Amino acid sequence: MGRTAHKGEERVKRIRQWAEELGFASVGFSRAERLEDEEPHLAKWLSEGKHGEMGYMERNFDKRLDPRLLLPGTRTVISLMLNHYSDERPVDPDAPRISTYAYGEDYHYVMKWKLKELLKWMRRDWGDIAGRVYVDSAPILERSWAKRSGLGWVGKHGLILTKTGGSHFFLGEILVDLDLPPDAPVTDHCGTCTRCIDACPTGAIIRPQVLDGSRCISYFTIELRDGLPEPMAGKFENWMFGCDICQEVCPWNRHAKPHNEPGFSPAPELLQMTRRDWVDLREETFNSLFKKSPVKRTGYAGLKRNIAFLEKGKAASDGAP
Repeated sequence: MGRTAHKGEERVKRIRQWAEELGFASVGFSRAERLEDEEPHLAKWLSEGKHGEMGYMERNFDKRLDPRLLLPGTRTVISLMLNHYSDERPVDPDAPRISTYAYGEDYHYVMKWKLKELLKWMRRDWGDIAGRVYVDSAPILERSWAKRSGLGWVGKHGLILTKTGGSHFFLGEILVDLDLPPDAPVTDHCGTCTRCIDACPTGAIIRPQVLDGSRCISYFTIELRDGLPEPMAGKFENWMFGCDICQEVCPWNRHAKPHNEPGFSPAPELLQMTRRDWVDLREETFNSLFKKSPVKRTGYAGLKRNIAFLEKGKAASDGAP
């Protein structure tokens, strides 16, 4: 037993070293099991329609709660964080805004490559390990696993928070059939602060750690395929893709440090775009700016819809007919 435990500890140490070499901010380990505590909360959230038109959230309910149903034989969930914080901003303060996570290349590809490399190194040294990597691409409650593995706590805005870097991180997982010693969760450090709840212009954070996804600006500008709801006109605070408001007001994000991942850096021409440039955006420019970007998800027509909605809100607030 002692020898087995020692081997597990040595492997965890090695994985941490490899993760650092690949540029991950941190890595944690959890024992693979069913998330019994999360089950009633997820069921209630779905039954209340907080997922809006994101129908995929209703599918694979049991798999979301038990990673062993995704990869039979899974013993450990390895959770990893990759920093994406950028302090660069558009030159025109009136230009419609894009969430900073989408400034550069699509994180799905950048992070998945790193996760696959890590799993490849594990197999190189330890043999034919059963494993699978995920980046926001499977029914996994990634924040729950990140919390369990001690990467951070769940803030009142529903994002994983750390004392040293705030919340500007992507999360990814590697499921493996290795029996690795688990980490312990960290304590919550939000205290009585409610800045994220108070700052949300659409009232999407209905109570601490519970987000009404159907009211979130990110949902409206990315996920919603139909027309944007008229009651929300003027409430997007100039966000045309995603939203960073709850993160910008969070005191812990004062500690955020710029990422060092070249793929996440914005193209200079993206930050040079003015409000007028965005209003007059042509499809060729869209394709050039966002050929490897998550913004492709909303499409040219979707982004133009969002920009027009922002302009309509501005006109209404200025008293224009």
